[in-house]
Amino acid sequence: MTKKHILFLLVCAMALAEKLPAQKNTKPLYTANFAVQAYTYRNYFPKDAVATLDTIQKLGVTEIEGSGGRISNDDFRKLCEDRGISIPSTGASYKDLVENPMTVVEQAKTLGSKFVMCAWVPHERGNFTIEDAKRTVEDFNAAGKILKENGLTFCYHAHGYEFQPYGKGTLLDYIIENTDPEYVSFEMDVFWVHFGGGDCVKLLKKYGDRWKLIHLKDMKPGIAKDLTGGTDVEYNVPLGTGEVDIEGIIRQANKIGIKHFFIEDESSQVLSQVPQSIAYLKSLTQ
Repeated sequence: MTKKHILFLLVCAMALAEKLPAQKNTKPLYTANFAVQAYTYRNYFPKDAVATLDTIQKLGVTEIEGSGGRISNDDFRKLCEDRGISIPSTGASYKDLVENPMTVVEQAKTLGSKFVMCAWVPHERGNFTIEDAKRTVEDFNAAGKILKENGLTFCYHAHGYEFQPYGKGTLLDYIIENTDPEYVSFEMDVFWVHFGGGDCVKLLKKYGDRWKLIHLKDMKPGIAKDLTGGTDVEYNVPLGTGEVDIEGIIRQANKIGIKHFFIEDESSQVLSQVPQSIAYLKSLTQ
């Protein structure tokens, strides 16, 4: 074959490649189990825990964070297990962590959880201070040590009010940098981090494996934000329809090895919005 023939074939191949449609990447981006935060269904569990878990199971959910409210932890775990749902993480109040850490341990073990998260530090609303942060660090290190000694991982769930400026960063930076990594890890609620002015993707990159868990939730575009850690629950919208960079967050979370993502929706429309959120996660590709 002459050089002219080879050149001709190369030109033909290139022309054909340009006409062929680009192959779509169908490898899913979201590869973790589908999971929900129990608080999402807080208006339904007290009325009928069994029916609520049936609804959750039908969505293809196999993990839940939290408990069932009025029913015992033993009964809730059994109901979940009967539906192929595990409870890798549960919550605890700041007060219980400080005053009754072994009770927290017992509750987590009853549910079969490996993680315990705390979602709120008591403080003057809208005025989280360095004194609050220092107390938080001391209390979390102490409680986290007890949980670690009992086979559990403690995670603080940032709630947005920690973005008060401090030094060259924020009070959230102070808490992360001054808690002992052996005893204290973190759960990122992407709605509240965004609401407080934080950049979720940058924080995941900055602190890497200090993050162990994520609450996935999206925010109505254009709402006013502040440092109170609270806003209208109806500002929760289906994943992928708001202003939070859900796709970017999942990409970065995958890089640092996060295994548990809990969909949380605080709105009154969870029965329609959670299925939309799951469909969105299924649509994402690498």
